[in-house]
Order: sequence, then structure tokens, then C-alpha cells
Amino acid sequence: MAKQPLAIGPAGARTARLIEHVRNERGFSQRELAARLTRLGRPLPHTALSRIERRQRRCDVDDLVAIADALGVSPVALLQRGQG
Repeated sequence: MAKQPLAIGPAGARTARLIEHVRNERGFSQRELAARLTRLGRPLPHTALSRIERRQRRCDVDDLVAIADALGVSPVALLQRGQG
């Protein structure tokens, strides 16, 4: 029997929205962010970024740290920003 992927919870959904928001604030396309991630040593195809932003793929901790670095923010900012 195939394992079901873990559902993306509220924190994951918020983080996905924030990744997209900050990426757009910085004026990066998904392809540009993917290229920045590759230069940082964490290749992540633009299709994977799209799936993260559309909440179809979980963003693991290593990806989160690299994405935050590529966007010029702390990983904590992508976890907490916009609460309240």
C-alpha cells in the first residue's frame, strides 16, 4: 500500500504564501529564484518552487533555509511574518 503524503498544515501554507510574496517583492520570477538557489548550492527546479507556492509540495527545512538565503531574509521571517 502506497503511503499518503503528509498534508500541508497551516504553518506550511503560510510559509508557501510568504515565499511567493517575498519573491514577488524582490521582483524575482520562479526561474530567477531557482537560478539563485543553484548558485547557492541548493538546486531546486522552478517547477518545485511552483509546487511549493501552490501548496502541492512540502518545503523541507533545507529548502526553506536556502530559499530564505536566496531571498535575503531569515528563515524565521518566512515562518512568522504576517501573523496576527
